[in-house]
Amino acid sequence: MKKRNLALAVGGAVGAAVAVKLLTRPDTVDFEKVADRVAHSDHSHFVNVDGARVHYQEFGHASDPPMILVHGYTASVYVWKTVAPMLAEEGFRVIAIDLLGFGFSDKPRAFDYTIQSQARMISRFMSRMGIGRAVIVGSSYGGAVSLSLTLDYPEIVEKLVLVDAVCNDEPKNHPILRLASVPGIGESLTPFLIDSKMFLKMRMQGTLAKANHELITDERIESVRRPLSAADGHHAVLATSRNWHADRLEQDAHQIDQQTLIIWGDQDTVIPIKNGYKLHEDILHSRFVVLKDCGHVPQEEKSELFTELVSEFCHDKKGRIESRIGEEMRIVSAEK
Repeated sequence: MKKRNLALAVGGAVGAAVAVKLLTRPDTVDFEKVADRVAHSDHSHFVNVDGARVHYQEFGHASDPPMILVHGYTASVYVWKTVAPMLAEEGFRVIAIDLLGFGFSDKPRAFDYTIQSQARMISRFMSRMGIGRAVIVGSSYGGAVSLSLTLDYPEIVEKLVLVDAVCNDEPKNHPILRLASVPGIGESLTPFLIDSKMFLKMRMQGTLAKANHELITDERIESVRRPLSAADGHHAVLATSRNWHADRLEQDAHQIDQQTLIIWGDQDTVIPIKNGYKLHEDILHSRFVVLKDCGHVPQEEKSELFTELVSEFCHDKKGRIESRIGEEMRIVSAEK
């Protein structure tokens, strides 16, 4: 009986904690109230796309060739804070966009949070911005969105850059995503995980190569947590994981005809490098570069090298890259 009573007490305490968390969390995060803590907020803009307010940051001159940067799952334009200005200095009009449900874009409950719907949003964003064609750069889950955009709207993609890209449903096998898929448990668990600085730090330690752990600062942790720390952000994170359908991208990658640069960290434990080899094998006009001592986010871990590779690839009419960087990288192969 004592064990039973203890279990009931613990269960009641946990239930009470969940109830308090769900009832006291804010509905949304007001950008204006946190703008002074947002990196490059002076470059932030908002535009209406199909009734949703989309946040983006723009760098460079409007007359330069456009380049659109697409972040990964639970991330935001913050992951481009270093390379976006650097790419602009290389002669590009750089636009880093927050996907719906992430960063400071709207997080509508009516949105289905599928990869295809995010790609459609970007296509309409480009139309709204008067951009006919652009280089598309997608990181992780943003790589999946970029692949979908290229397959479904090939006429608007000039060149494609895939950075440790999601291309199938394997990430759904992660224990936390599997647990979150269970009705009720996901709703209770997500707010605590997203708001936990300890959990975010531990996740970053698994995302970045050990040599780059100095990037895990309080500022970085808070910049990831801040835009998702409300009810609408919790819903978007959960809905995205439950509507993750990416197998089609790996199956159809052979249909991509654009010049494609594939960049991968040799120590990526989030998305296995075998996916990079598979994409390179399937995409005809592709180049594959592996960065040494690098994890899942090369744009943060190897910013200068990343900028040099992407700008060289984009400026060259045939998308050629040279192996002049030395020991920091290896070119698996050039275009087949």
